[in-house]
Amino acid sequence: MNLQREASDDRGQTALTRVLVTLVLFGVSFGYLEAAVVVYLRALYEPMRQAVAPDRNPGELFPVIRLDQLKAQGPEHVRRLMTELVREAATLVMIAAVAAATARNVRQWLAAFGMVFGLWDIFYYVFLKAVLDWPASLRTWDILFLLPVPWVGPVLAPILVSITMIMCGVIVLWRERSGRPIWLRWFHWVGILAGGAMIVTAFCWDFRSISAGGMPNPFHWPLFVLGEVAGLAAFLHAWWPIRCPCESRRPRPGPAAVRADHRPPRR
Repeated sequence: MNLQREASDDRGQTALTRVLVTLVLFGVSFGYLEAAVVVYLRALYEPMRQAVAPDRNPGELFPVIRLDQLKAQGPEHVRRLMTELVREAATLVMIAAVAAATARNVRQWLAAFGMVFGLWDIFYYVFLKAVLDWPASLRTWDILFLLPVPWVGPVLAPILVSITMIMCGVIVLWRERSGRPIWLRWFHWVGILAGGAMIVTAFCWDFRSISAGGMPNPFHWPLFVLGEVAGLAAFLHAWWPIRCPCESRRPRPGPAAVRADHRPPRR
C-alpha cells in the first residue's frame, strides 16, 4: 500500500509540474505577444495622437483618441478599432482554451485561467518595459481593456490583481493534484464575485471622462482595495476553513460506544 501511495504521489507531482510549466510558458510567451501588438499599435497611431493632442508628452496614452476623431481620419481606422476589440475578446478565449486543455474539472479550469491571465498581464508590462522603456513607474496610467467600456488605472493595480490570481491558481492546482480539493461554498462565491465586481468597477469608474477625451481622475483605490480584500478573504476562508471551537472540545466516542453503534440488528 505504501509503495502504491508513493507511486501515486509521484505521478501527481509530475503531472502538477508539467501543468505548471505549460501554463508558465504560455503565459510568459503570450505576454510578449501582447506587448508586440501594443508596440505596433503605438507606432501606427502616434502620428494621429500628435495631431489631436500636440501638447501631449511622448509615451503618454491620455487623452485617448475619441471615436469621432477616429472616424474623421477615415473608415479604415474604425475597422482597425473593431479588429482590436475582437482581438481582445479572442485573447480571453485563447487563455480559456489553454486552461481547459490542462484541467480536469471546473475548479482546475478556473485556477489555470487565473494563473495564465496573471502571468500574461505581468509579463506584458515586463516586455513593454524592455522594448519601449514603458511604463515609467508602477504609478503610470494604462488602458487595460476596451470591452465593454475603457478600463483604466495605474499599472500597480492590475499587477496586484495578477499576483493574487497567480497565487490562488497555484494553490488550487496544488490541492487538486494532491487529492485535497478546495471546496467553495455559496458564500465563498459571493465574496469572490463581489470582490471581482468591485475591482472591475474601480477600473471602469471614470470611463465616461476617458471616452470623452479627458484625463484620468484619481483612481478609486478604496473600492479597489475593498474588492481585493473581499475576494481574497473568501478564498482564504475556503482554503483554511475556520471551525467552531465547540467542535474541537466535543468528546469523541469511545470504543464501547463504537461497538454499540455497530451491533447487528435484532431479529
